[in-house]
Amino acid sequence: MQGQEAKLVVLHVSTPSSWRGGEQQLFYLLESLDKIGVNQILICNKVGALYKKARAAEFNVIGCAKKNGMDLGFSRQIKATCEKMEVQIIQAHDSQAHTLILLANVLFGNKIPVVLSRRVDFSVGGSFFSRYKYNHPMIARILCVSNAIKEIMRPAIKNQALLETVYSGVDLSKFEGVLADDYLRKTFGVPSDYALVGNVSAIAPHKDYFTFVDTVKILLNKGVRAKYFIVGDGPEKEAIKQYVKDNELEGEIYFTGFIKGVLPTLKSLDLMLVTSKTEGLGTTILDAFACGVPVVATKAGGIPEIVIHEHTGLLAEIKDSEKLAECCTQVLGDQHKKEQLIQGAKTLVQEYSTEKTAEKTLAAYQEILK
Repeated sequence: MQGQEAKLVVLHVSTPSSWRGGEQQLFYLLESLDKIGVNQILICNKVGALYKKARAAEFNVIGCAKKNGMDLGFSRQIKATCEKMEVQIIQAHDSQAHTLILLANVLFGNKIPVVLSRRVDFSVGGSFFSRYKYNHPMIARILCVSNAIKEIMRPAIKNQALLETVYSGVDLSKFEGVLADDYLRKTFGVPSDYALVGNVSAIAPHKDYFTFVDTVKILLNKGVRAKYFIVGDGPEKEAIKQYVKDNELEGEIYFTGFIKGVLPTLKSLDLMLVTSKTEGLGTTILDAFACGVPVVATKAGGIPEIVIHEHTGLLAEIKDSEKLAECCTQVLGDQHKKEQLIQGAKTLVQEYSTEKTAEKTLAAYQEILK
């Protein structure tokens, strides 16, 4: 690859052991930047899913055994890698990575400019250390996954020019030729005249599956002929299962667990119901858009930037199960509206490709180096 892009050397740092939206977005970025000739190194948790996937894809990856959030060995590895590989930009993909990069600067003299990825829709903590690390001179750019996240960050950041929105994207090519499967109907014995309503995400507190259950109860009382699916796994699974049991909805809401190659199952849904109380952007919603599945969601975080009410989906306030149920009945009961929303969503999702995310990220790198 000729030109400036081929000379650029970027170090990505990631600490989680799990595989969730942030790790998927980082992997997409690795793929897309690699295609346009950016030299990249990844330092990540060696017991994590990202490490295994990056190695399998033959990326230049270094695994570290992260002992804690202030692991000096991990920080030394960052410093050593920057020196050996002549790194020009470091990108931190989570808060702990940010801390470890800061330690590499303060304790080991690493002077490489840092780009922060910010995906979560809660404010920076009020402690001295939080304010210090987000306003440290090494920070050259803070890339927020939505305008909502950028606004949440503003009060904590002294230099507002550092804040920039770079939307997360999806690999649109993976949806080509995907056909809906009958896995849910066959596995859970759902009659053909019942709609399939579900969500595909980690069963984590910020996804607020309690409101999902409350919404289902209202829909059941309204006589809506549907069955409901929670596709995924996570720390709140047992609590949500108990809540389903307490509400006597065990024959209505099903837990599928993690489904490998989930797109055909996602495409089989008649409606995606997203009840999050916080959300950076919601790339699973973009997946639903690309699959032609209509979406009803809350106004959490950056969701309203992609779910445009009455155009690409329907919105309700956070925790408003009554309004969410009303939106669901509108979509399930009005084929014309459903098709209208699907078409609007399919048009919008074309603007949220992984390639566009990479192009905007690369532009930020180049501006910093100038």
